[in-house]
Amino acid sequence: CSRGLLPEQPVIEMTIPSSLDKTISPEGCHVVQLFVQYVPYSCDRAALVDRVLKRIEKFSPGFTESILCVDALTPKDLEEVFGIHQGNIFHGALSLHQLFHQRPVPKFSSYQMPIGNLFLCGSGAHPGGGVSGAPGYNCSQAILQRLRQNLL
Repeated sequence: CSRGLLPEQPVIEMTIPSSLDKTISPEGCHVVQLFVQYVPYSCDRAALVDRVLKRIEKFSPGFTESILCVDALTPKDLEEVFGIHQGNIFHGALSLHQLFHQRPVPKFSSYQMPIGNLFLCGSGAHPGGGVSGAPGYNCSQAILQRLRQNLL
């Protein structure tokens, strides 16, 4: 990814929301969502889709033939459509220098930013991205603590 190349074996997270909500797809059909990580910022959308589908075919033969429609977003698309810097939904890689007391950077790991009463509660805060809600919960606790101490 850092060399601008598509991964040979992409990391794919597949969900099938229509298995629980029948209202989002026609009868006998399903909506499948694929979340692919570690993709170069500027990549060929068609090549990415092809690589991902070939990987899925290894585990689920016939999957590609069942597809009626594809809507794929590259990291560049995520930046353009949603304003997410470089399409990184986690606000930066979760590497060793960005964990625990060092996320987002050491002096601002307590959720309070250098601007008065500005707190960081998204993926850029500890413990990082995903759908856990933990950064927001931790940030709310930091705000409540400061309110109790009359520091806000």
